[in-house]
Amino acid sequence: MDRIATSDAVAAMPDASAVRQDSTIAIAVFVALAAALVVLFPFPPILDYANHYARIWLLSGGIGEQPFPEIYAVDWNRTFTNVGIDLLAVWVGPLVGADRLARALLFLAIVLPPLGAVGLHRALFGGRHYWQIAMLSLAWCATMAGGFINFQIGLGMALFFACADLRLQRGNPAMLFAWRLAAALLLTVMHIFSLGFYMAVVCGLEFSWRIDILRSKAGLARLAGRLVLALGACILPPLALYLRTAALPDAGGSGLGLVWNDGIVLIVMNLLSAVTTYVPLVDVVLVLPLILICTRAARAGDIRIHAGLAVAACGLLLLSIVSPRHMLGTGWISWRFPIMTALVAMAMMCPFANLTRRRALLLALVVNLAVFGRTGWIGWNWWLAQKDAAAVEAVLKKVPAGAAVLPLGHEPRTVSDLAQSNRYFAWGLDTFRHLPTLAVPFSHAFVPTLFTAKGKQPLSVLPPWSEIAVPEGNLPPIGVLSCPAMMREYREFTPYLSDWRNRFDFVLVVNADIPDRALGAFMPAGLTLIEDAGFAKLYAIDKAAPAEPASIPVGCAVVS
Repeated sequence: MDRIATSDAVAAMPDASAVRQDSTIAIAVFVALAAALVVLFPFPPILDYANHYARIWLLSGGIGEQPFPEIYAVDWNRTFTNVGIDLLAVWVGPLVGADRLARALLFLAIVLPPLGAVGLHRALFGGRHYWQIAMLSLAWCATMAGGFINFQIGLGMALFFACADLRLQRGNPAMLFAWRLAAALLLTVMHIFSLGFYMAVVCGLEFSWRIDILRSKAGLARLAGRLVLALGACILPPLALYLRTAALPDAGGSGLGLVWNDGIVLIVMNLLSAVTTYVPLVDVVLVLPLILICTRAARAGDIRIHAGLAVAACGLLLLSIVSPRHMLGTGWISWRFPIMTALVAMAMMCPFANLTRRRALLLALVVNLAVFGRTGWIGWNWWLAQKDAAAVEAVLKKVPAGAAVLPLGHEPRTVSDLAQSNRYFAWGLDTFRHLPTLAVPFSHAFVPTLFTAKGKQPLSVLPPWSEIAVPEGNLPPIGVLSCPAMMREYREFTPYLSDWRNRFDFVLVVNADIPDRALGAFMPAGLTLIEDAGFAKLYAIDKAAPAEPASIPVGCAVVS
């Protein structure tokens, strides 16, 4: 720990008995495995991915195919941020195809954040330390499983831009300022949170290696000046874009729409989002060896830490605790900060830089088992999910072009079955929620839950289809069709459920091979089963059937 306040440690020669560490092969193998997963599994259990895929398909040229010119429109004045993948869909999608582009973006969302952390670590500490392999474990986190693709790519971009920033800090101040303006513009377009992350990292790098800079008034004044210039350069691009935008994210007219992590359990769960994917217990067990490496190195005094980045990591950790969970119609805001904290924390330290051959081999074994064990766990869940995605594709073949599809789902009694671990992530959230949006590219049909939020996406829904669309939507349970109390509850945020028999042509039920906790396999009268693929079932709606159920099922009392 005595190394924390000296940059000389970076240039210090290793002990004569120390073995040279090299993480390159392991990193290359990990990148290849991530690419293989993306190639082998077209629709992995990643919450938002199917919805992004459908929008990418539309923006890549699908919007010109019938019936979509009468359903969707593109308006770039709707937002100035969170549009990185949308711009690529317009510019690159027609050239390479929507499917290839979507997979490439998913691949980048997986590998860029940890590779950016590796790049920053090498820029700070030099060498190819085995600790850099450990950083690859952060490819798998709740924001990745949630499908926050713009956000994930933005994190990686921010870290790579910080590497360039570190080099430019020793050069011409004007060039550094211009670089930060350009980096801030690109990060703002990709995702506004990635710009905030870049600002935190840059401020940490400006702080320097030495914590005792705070004891010098002259040094503190110079630091304050550098920080003001850095923050000023980063704030100008988003401010200019903000002043020109016509729409910002909102909470449906309900103000800020704040929801907090208002309890110690929720705060801990939020912090663990940096490492949790499908079964949090499995993730924590596989990450524990990496934590033990840090604690052991700290006790042995064989750890180097960048003081400025340590301050940045502490600030991000504080934001992880105090940030709201939802705000301005945007979900899981507080999830964004734990993964930022973890990336900075791993990049700021270098444990066990000098080891004998035996101990170096042991360190390499531990970090490789932890990282590739997690990757194997992810691959297992992705493999499990393919039959579910195939089931949705199978039933969508029965949907004619121009039809309106109402997506619903079965709610299970429990979500702890490892045989379906792929269907849920991060404390019981479903990963299959947006699979029905594949009806857009596969069937040329309409689904009400395609992402079209003002301030986030350039895509909008045209009248009269906008009357049965929501900018962002969950997956209502099948009980809404039979239980009046549940219908009243869900109708507040899924208004398309009103008069659903006349507004929609088909009902698509997913998670259908698991009995619903309230109604089992019960479906109301007037629905004809068209296709049963196990996980997914497709029903045709008889528009002449009575709008209200003849009797309320007994199971409705369970959820009322």
